[in-house]
Amino acid sequence: MFIVMRTTIVDAGFSDRIVERFQAPGPLQERDGLLDISVMVNRKAKETEEVVTMIRWESEEAWKNWEKSEEHIQGHRNSRGQQPLEFIRSVAVQMYNVRMVKEGKAFGSGSARQAAE
Repeated sequence: MFIVMRTTIVDAGFSDRIVERFQAPGPLQERDGLLDISVMVNRKAKETEEVVTMIRWESEEAWKNWEKSEEHIQGHRNSRGQQPLEFIRSVAVQMYNVRMVKEGKAFGSGSARQAAE
């Protein structure tokens, strides 16, 4: 498994704008090798909010295929020339090769998915 994590720091009150971008249907969710997308929000700071997006892939190769796909490249082409989102303060990307996953008792029971809804 391969995980891409993007941490976006935004001005307070704007985290939902990032969440909405990932809720909208798009070519990423139809991509072979995509396991899931999780978007988490931390609103504990007064002036900023942190949005962490975790995208899990079957393999690093599956992610690389997405990165060089026409759908992904076209999405970036379409956003060229647009004004950057002024409420974004910073973005950091980390990538991880998963070495081990240990399932807990609730895995597969649906309770973890229900907690996210």
